[in-house]
Amino acid sequence: MVLDTNCLLQSISRRSVNAIILDKLIAGTYELYLTNEILMEYEEKISAIFSAETAELITGILAVLDNVNKIDVYSQLNLIAADPDDNKFVDCAFAGNVHYLVTNDKHYNILKSITFPSINVINLDEFRALIEA
Repeated sequence: MVLDTNCLLQSISRRSVNAIILDKLIAGTYELYLTNEILMEYEEKISAIFSAETAELITGILAVLDNVNKIDVYSQLNLIAADPDDNKFVDCAFAGNVHYLVTNDKHYNILKSITFPSINVINLDEFRALIEA
């Protein structure tokens, strides 16, 4: 699974209904795929919204978990023209051959009309329901 930054941010607060996303990741319930570029965006956005210490803690956890797979991307598919910055998540999902790209960002809706590569985009609520089951 690839987790868009907007979804990771919603899972950080212990008071959030989405805290289960990080809890289940730490418990090894699912595999997360990311790239250096995604990790850097996570760190930047977490620092801006929470704190540098929180960003360091979260990225440190991601660095040591066995079920977090850091991969290299060799293809830039450029499928999301409306927000080219989102393409790093699509490229990671394609390179990792993942089951789901989890996002609440509407820019990814374009992927539903593309037959190849087939990337299954689900929102955070759908993913949370899958891992709670």
